[in-house]
Amino acid sequence: MGSREVPEGAEAEDLGRWLRDSPILNVERMPWGSNAVFLVRLDGPAGELLAVYKPARGERPLWDFPSGTLHRREVATNVVDHALGWRFTPTTVLREVGPFGEGSIQEFIPDPPRDLDLDTEQMESSLRGIAALDVLINNADRKQAHLLVDPQGGLRGIDHGVTFHTDFKLRTALIDLGGTPVPPLWLGAVSELLSDQARLAMLRRALQPLLDSAEIKAFERRATALVTEGTYPELHQWHGRPFEW
Repeated sequence: MGSREVPEGAEAEDLGRWLRDSPILNVERMPWGSNAVFLVRLDGPAGELLAVYKPARGERPLWDFPSGTLHRREVATNVVDHALGWRFTPTTVLREVGPFGEGSIQEFIPDPPRDLDLDTEQMESSLRGIAALDVLINNADRKQAHLLVDPQGGLRGIDHGVTFHTDFKLRTALIDLGGTPVPPLWLGAVSELLSDQARLAMLRRALQPLLDSAEIKAFERRATALVTEGTYPELHQWHGRPFEW
C-alpha cells in the first residue's frame, strides 16, 4: 500500500500541519465502511505521506446525529485524547480543502510486522485506557475492528464519528469491563485534567469549533462522573454491544 514517511520524532502538531496543508497527490476509495472513506497520498516534508480522508459530503445521514458533523467528531476525539496525553488515536485534523470538500484527515496506521512480539500486559492496560476514552467521548460504536496494533506494538483506536452525543449512547466490544475499576493510570489522567483549569479551558477552546456547547458540557459531566464513580459503566448485554458489520 506504499510507504508512510514520517520523520523520526515528529510531533503531533507537526504531523497535523502536514496532514492539513500538504498537497494531495492521489485519492483512492477504501472499500469498507458505511460512509465515504479515502486513502490519500500527500506530498509530505519527507516524501509521500499516507492518510485517511473522510469528507463531510460522504457521511450517511443518521437519525440521532446532526448531518455533516461526523468528521468533526473524529477530530474532537483526537483533541480529547491528546489533551489527556494518551495518544490512542491517530493524529486527526480538520482539512477544509480536499478533493471532496471539508473533512477529517488522519495519519494512516500501517500493519505491524508479522513477527512482532506483543507485550500482553501493556495491551491489557491499553484496552482499559481506550475503554476509558470511549466513556468520555460517549462512543456509540466501538467495534473490535476499530482497534489496531501499530508497528511499534501500541494499541490504537479509529472510527470515532458517532461520539459526543448528549444522550448516553455507549456501545462497545469492551462491554465486559462494565462494573470494574478504571485503573489509576487512566483515571488519574482524567482527574488531573479536570482539576487543571488552564488545561481544561484550553481543551474547551479546541472543542468549540467541533462540537456544540451542550455536547462539550456533557463531555465534562461524563468525565466528572467517571472520576467520581471510578468504574466503567455497566451496559445492557444487547443494547450495549456494537453491531459487528
